[in-house]
Amino acid sequence: MVSARIPLVAGNWKMNFDHLEAVYFVQKLAWLLRDAHFDFRKCEVALMPAFTALRSVQVLVEADKLKIHYGAQAVSVTSQGAFTGDVSADMIARLGCRYVIVGHSERRKYHPEDDANIVDQVRAVLAAGMQPILCVGESFEERRQGIELEFAVGQVRDVTRDLSDEEAGKLVIAYEPVWAIGTGMVATGQSAQDAAHAIRMSLRTTFGRNVCDSVRILYGGSVTSRNAVELITEPDVDGFLIGGAALDVNELSTIARLTVKTTSDAAK
Repeated sequence: MVSARIPLVAGNWKMNFDHLEAVYFVQKLAWLLRDAHFDFRKCEVALMPAFTALRSVQVLVEADKLKIHYGAQAVSVTSQGAFTGDVSADMIARLGCRYVIVGHSERRKYHPEDDANIVDQVRAVLAAGMQPILCVGESFEERRQGIELEFAVGQVRDVTRDLSDEEAGKLVIAYEPVWAIGTGMVATGQSAQDAAHAIRMSLRTTFGRNVCDSVRILYGGSVTSRNAVELITEPDVDGFLIGGAALDVNELSTIARLTVKTTSDAAK
């Protein structure tokens, strides 16, 4: 990544860790990064706990003045009312969240959430003063057909077509090829770069250069400390949305430190 965009290393815990386990993890991660003299000015680190752990994480982060950010894994499109089990964007924002994951492939598959619903989620997150991490990416079938770039770009366009330039500029986009999530398979650095570049050029066509240059595009899909350097070296890859490896505090710390080192060396 050779730009003014600050990398983001975000851990998506999915349905793991209760509130006590979450507190222990955050404390240890903060200690590991502090011990390594981690420079948060050069890389953001964010965690996406389950809803039940968000308040505990907030209290710890605020009490210890930690520089680790956090966010939610999902959001309702409704603001309040008789919607059993839903959690609104305003509720999430009151917990100090900076980010909300929107459109993750598991949400699209299991709930399901379609593009119209995802558009409403993005708007709700933005209206509450937070940043959506919009997940896009192809399945193995789209890749087999050779339409992976068109598919990912099309998902971005479907969600962003009615956004203003200002709204679009607040997005974080996570390219997560579905075939790589939790499988151990990972896109090559070049494949991740091709997708990130195609998405960035689409943003430029729709919203102009300022949005194109400012939006961070993350890679997700079996990211580990073994492949992080290859991926973050690519000019349009601005960080990671990490699943399984984010459950290992030492591994997540290593990925964050490698991200800072690699991008700092590239900027020299």
